[in-house]
Amino acid sequence: MTIVANILVGLVALIHVYIVVLEMFLWTTPRARAAFGTTEEFAKESAPLAANQGLYNGFLAAALVWGLIATDPSGFQLKLYGLVCVIIAGLYGAATANKRILFVQVLPGTLALIAVLLAR
Repeated sequence: MTIVANILVGLVALIHVYIVVLEMFLWTTPRARAAFGTTEEFAKESAPLAANQGLYNGFLAAALVWGLIATDPSGFQLKLYGLVCVIIAGLYGAATANKRILFVQVLPGTLALIAVLLAR
């Protein structure tokens, strides 16, 4: 179960690294605009805000990666912290921005959290 949990945590971390890249570096590109449903004008105006948001997603990914490489109890605590933050951020995003976030962020985070807790 530990291997499954770590794979799921790794996938959640990779999702957030991808989000970092989209929000910090590709925000005004057609790919990011399609992913987030923004217009070219809005993307240009909101790029600094998106980059800031991307930085926070990077912190979540960093906590998860650190949790994967740290020994317990720190590794477990970092995974728990990172996944709970991912889930809360995803719930807020789904409530305020786009319901798709439930499937992109909350569902993988929840599955990983359950696996981490079962592996304990």
